[in-house]
Amino acid sequence: MTILNAPNALSTKKTQRPRIHILDAVRGIALIAMAIYHFTWDLDHFGYVEPGLSTRGGFAIFAHAIAASFLFIAGYSLYMAHGREWRMRSFLKRLAILIVAGAAITVVSIITTPNAIIYFGILQAIAVSSIIGLAFVRLPAPITLVAGIAAIALPFITRPEFFDPRYLAWITMPAHPPVSNDYVPLLPWIGPFLIGIAASRVTLPWLKTASLWPQRENGFTFLGRHSLIFYLLHQPVLFGLVYIATLFVQPDLGPAYLSGCQTACEASDSAAFCTSYCSCTRDKLEEAKLLTPLMRDETTDGDAIRLNQIAMMCSVN
Repeated sequence: MTILNAPNALSTKKTQRPRIHILDAVRGIALIAMAIYHFTWDLDHFGYVEPGLSTRGGFAIFAHAIAASFLFIAGYSLYMAHGREWRMRSFLKRLAILIVAGAAITVVSIITTPNAIIYFGILQAIAVSSIIGLAFVRLPAPITLVAGIAAIALPFITRPEFFDPRYLAWITMPAHPPVSNDYVPLLPWIGPFLIGIAASRVTLPWLKTASLWPQRENGFTFLGRHSLIFYLLHQPVLFGLVYIATLFVQPDLGPAYLSGCQTACEASDSAAFCTSYCSCTRDKLEEAKLLTPLMRDETTDGDAIRLNQIAMMCSVN
């Protein structure tokens, strides 16, 4: 697999090349960073931390840095595998793994988060970037580097509404991006991939001969070598553990409700009214044991009447 297992790991025993441990270690560190971010997202999703913590500010930058690192490593690995000779059987095998794994994650997202389906996430982006990247592995590094920088810059220069439909939104960041828990459009994200190809072309000869840490395998390199398994399993495990925690220690969803209610209410009413209204509805929802179902979008048609009554009651207070 391109980012998740180094290309030479899929070779046969006779043609297997010595692994570059530092590349496995970097990949392992990126995987741990990803697990930290996903655990924070899970805590956010279930209401254990400040609402939106995982999707703004420092954590948003953290998530983008992790995605960029995976794509950079993917590009670096692509040149390692095909810079000197085409190895199409190996390439097609890794591509198939990416496509199947990406499709599986999409199916799971349809079940677990139907309002934010993952339809073009990191695995799909790497798969498409790998196909396009084959055209760059034989080009001079400066050309590939410039192409990568241009790919990163272009979506911030223009975002045509033409790409708003979901069937086109995978190409570039549109004017109105779709809601998704893992949205990695080709532009700008092929940029780090191409930069990785350029960096590999320049540094790989030195990297193969340099005496670099670690010279022996450790926990990071182990994760790097088995990263596909870790990638596919870590989030279901973390998500499941946090869900189990909710069965014993219920998160306080009141602050999250108040924050969201206040923001939505102030779009049409005064701040003073909204503060009173949101506090009232929170208390009534808790009394009716509807706050948790409402926050998790689990209310039924039968709850709608009671929700309307609470809204009307608090509107006149």
